[in-house]
Amino acid sequence: MKLVEYPSGSSTRSTVFVGKNRFGNWVVREQNGIFGGLFASRAQALKYALRQNGQHPEAILEVSREIELDVPHDPEARGERSA
Repeated sequence: MKLVEYPSGSSTRSTVFVGKNRFGNWVVREQNGIFGGLFASRAQALKYALRQNGQHPEAILEVSREIELDVPHDPEARGERSA
């Protein structure tokens, strides 16, 4: 994986990773877990990544290693309450 440097003034933009998981599905994952998804094609994955990151192709990094979609478990974010 390589690091991406952004032009000055855009350093707050996060990286979006695009690649395949172990099942061959295309995965999009924002570096901080803000958004992500599974897709049937590379084109769908890239379209989603661009839409979610505000149309900044320079912030999208396609990875050659397998990546997984990590979904953090935050019960309060989904309105769940413990008994």
